[in-house]
Amino acid sequence: MSDAPAETDVLRLADIGSEPLAALLESFGLNLVEVPDGAAIPGSYWGAPEAGVIGHRVYVRSDTPVHSALHEACHLIVQPPERRAQVHTDATDSIAEEDATCYLQILLAERLPGVGSARLMADMDAWGYTFRLGSARVWFENDAQDARAWLRQSHLRMV
Repeated sequence: MSDAPAETDVLRLADIGSEPLAALLESFGLNLVEVPDGAAIPGSYWGAPEAGVIGHRVYVRSDTPVHSALHEACHLIVQPPERRAQVHTDATDSIAEEDATCYLQILLAERLPGVGSARLMADMDAWGYTFRLGSARVWFENDAQDARAWLRQSHLRMV
């Protein structure tokens, strides 16, 4: 997901604090695990500072982008709990599940003080997420019907 340089101006965990994210993830049965600055991030598919996932845990550092932490967490959230336990680093190979993950991370950004969906979508664009219609916002507002339908049919029933 990230060929973006570390200095890309996106919200990082240090900007919002870990407590709101930890509480949000806990509501979905997930644990936020903070690793020390400069340390490798376990389960990070793209490498630091991107978040990592192993089982029911989302690994982050203070310089992890909020969008990355939410994205990796949403990969776990959209999966049935029994499948979560099997996840290590690479959460999915399904385009439908990836789209549902992107959609859900935008929704959940509204639950994080100081983040919100508009900022999260701008950060996704700045970091290099790519969408068929050119931006996260345009995709979310005009082309995410499949993602919404997938989430409606999932065990979440959130959308």
